[in-house]
Amino acid sequence: MTCRKRAQGTFPGFAMTSHTSAFADAAATWDQRFATDDFIFGQQPNDYLRAQAARLRAGSRALCVADGEGRNSVWLARQGLQVDAFDISAVGVAKARRLAAQSGVTVDHAVADGDALAWPSETYDLVAAIFIQFADPPMRARLFAHMVDTLRPGGLLVLQGYRPEQLANKTGGPPRESHMYTEALLRESFAGMAILELRSYEAELTEGTQHRGRSALIGLVARKR
Repeated sequence: MTCRKRAQGTFPGFAMTSHTSAFADAAATWDQRFATDDFIFGQQPNDYLRAQAARLRAGSRALCVADGEGRNSVWLARQGLQVDAFDISAVGVAKARRLAAQSGVTVDHAVADGDALAWPSETYDLVAAIFIQFADPPMRARLFAHMVDTLRPGGLLVLQGYRPEQLANKTGGPPRESHMYTEALLRESFAGMAILELRSYEAELTEGTQHRGRSALIGLVARKR
């Protein structure tokens, strides 16, 4: 994966200061959150991603978007996939690399932000985007477009997020309705893809200390035409 460096003193991509963002300085915020020996989202993969195991093919190429401490990329590598992953937090990526080493798998982890990343076109068989709801609507549109472009024809997008109802639960996610997902939003955003599954549901999450409790969720699996 090729990544352009962030310009010194600016934070394009995950912390677009010209838009409404969940964090004023995303890299510093996530570095601080990840600066603990504990894995704040746990070491086990996201349940919705794990539920797609039957769709995965060993040897195929996968990209994990905003992978944090590495729980999802490491799990995909354990399924035999060739995995690239990135996150804006150097602290999170360092933990992800340690987790991969401890798990005996290889993942190409990079410190990068979504707008500065040189997304390769039609490269991946799978893109996993799990709770990337730091993104405001303009950034989200750019990320979604990049994720579609980087998939090969026939490649799969697996996306998990919170619905607006999550704001009342207060069990995870940013406290901003504009960052939440709805079925209508995802159908419109990925209208050019074949939607294999789009499900709104409630579940109890136990993902570390940050995603814990009753949660209003949405899951999407879509195939690039």
